[in-house]
Amino acid sequence: MAERLAKFMARSGVCSRRDAEELIKQQRVTVNGETVISPAFNVDGSEVILLDGEKLPTMEKTRLWLYHKPAGLLTTHKDTSNRETVFAHLPSGLPRVISVGRLDLNSEGLLLLTNNGELSRQLELPQNAWSRRYKVRVHGYVDKQKIADLANGVTVDGVQYGAVQVVLDSQNGSNSWLTVTLNEGKNREIRKLMKSIGLEVARLIRLSYGPFQLGSLKKGEVREVPQKVLKEQLGSKFKL
Repeated sequence: MAERLAKFMARSGVCSRRDAEELIKQQRVTVNGETVISPAFNVDGSEVILLDGEKLPTMEKTRLWLYHKPAGLLTTHKDTSNRETVFAHLPSGLPRVISVGRLDLNSEGLLLLTNNGELSRQLELPQNAWSRRYKVRVHGYVDKQKIADLANGVTVDGVQYGAVQVVLDSQNGSNSWLTVTLNEGKNREIRKLMKSIGLEVARLIRLSYGPFQLGSLKKGEVREVPQKVLKEQLGSKFKL
């Protein structure tokens, strides 16, 4: 069955679908010896597809890992400022993996990793409505009405944010712990929302992403999701 070249490249695990589209536009991909210039080009897998003159990785079964990202690492394969990255600190033996979404430099907790760039894209889509749950330590006065109002969605600096559920777990003077649940992840969303109601985020830990939980995973530790669990959780929604 024919599919878009960028999608095929993403499923091979060489990069994300977005990155594949950019590589094609840069004319770095050839199909049967011809340079492709449009991401909309269709292939069925029988072709000779080369990226920078090299064959794509052999397509393997879809795999997913849970990773406990420590604070201080960037979720990127390469940083122009040579800062430390998640992918430089993963245990040896893993194939090339792509993250499902990102956690910013100072955030920590659960990060999903996969060898299938197309799956990564699908799990990030807001319409899949997979909730992300965070434990957040904040400084400042917590106005219970203001955090309750976030459940209705708000606009901050011209950006519309969807419903965010916030629960006050504990409070000690100007220091509080919140549990924050949202269904999409715009750039630095929680930090920006907290700032908009007068709170400064001191620590942000992702506890879950959809059905997958951080649990007892230690910082820097990686654990593969068993194929049976992967099929149970994703099989009805995604092509594995």
